[in-house]
Amino acid sequence: MKRNGGHPLARALSVTFLVFWAFMVVYPMVWTLFGSLKDNQQFFMGKPWNLPKLPLLWSNFSYTWDKYHFGAYFLNSVIVTLGSMALALILAASSAYVLARYSFKGSGVVYYFYIASLMIPGILALIPTFFLLFKLHLNNTFIGLITVYAIGAVPFGIFMLIGFFKALPRELEEAAVIDGASHFGTFFKIMLPLAKPGLLTFSIINLLGMWNEYAFALVLVNDPAKYTLPVGIAVMQAEMQYRTEWGALFAGLLMSIVPVLILYILFQNRITEGVTAGAVKA
Repeated sequence: MKRNGGHPLARALSVTFLVFWAFMVVYPMVWTLFGSLKDNQQFFMGKPWNLPKLPLLWSNFSYTWDKYHFGAYFLNSVIVTLGSMALALILAASSAYVLARYSFKGSGVVYYFYIASLMIPGILALIPTFFLLFKLHLNNTFIGLITVYAIGAVPFGIFMLIGFFKALPRELEEAAVIDGASHFGTFFKIMLPLAKPGLLTFSIINLLGMWNEYAFALVLVNDPAKYTLPVGIAVMQAEMQYRTEWGALFAGLLMSIVPVLILYILFQNRITEGVTAGAVKA
């Protein structure tokens, strides 16, 4: 029996909405690209949303990279993001595995404690986190910022990954025990590779948030040499003072957007697969 695909009017409305939504998402990126290829005169003499005039100022990118230390900010963001994601994966995956595969008194309380923490806005913990890191002598360090980002990602990681570990057959663990594998060996060599779709989905979703995070990076790090990209762009605009170099500013924004945009385009199908697969046994 063939499906007719629904009412023509409903299909037309759906297509119209999706086209409108795609336009609303793509247009700011295109406008940022156009802005990065202009000089200040084009912004002030013409309309800001006009197409850039020839010759296109590709030099805005190298100018921003060199003059405003954009390369250092970019490297700092890479270090913090990858370090946070690696630590978050270890913490979230191991915690989700234990909660999913082992029964112990209070396991349900621990699980719901993590889930409940998802309802608390992270910004409320900003000031207590600052004083805690200050007492631990971890403020103004990459290690402190990485730890904060990683711990903040753990509750969502447990919520997502526990379904993957519950769905895995227990026969795999039993076979590993018979072969002499330890608990750690079973986890790292058998269970963790089988949960790769969930790990990848969790990584991509959190990488986007960690790369763009601003408030904690601003408060917890005050050394200009350790600024991440979001803070660096804000500092870049402040350094321009009374003469904003709009082309350079748009170039900096575009360079901060492109890495995560490419990452999302490459792995968008994996994200969808990971979310649906984890929903089998939540």
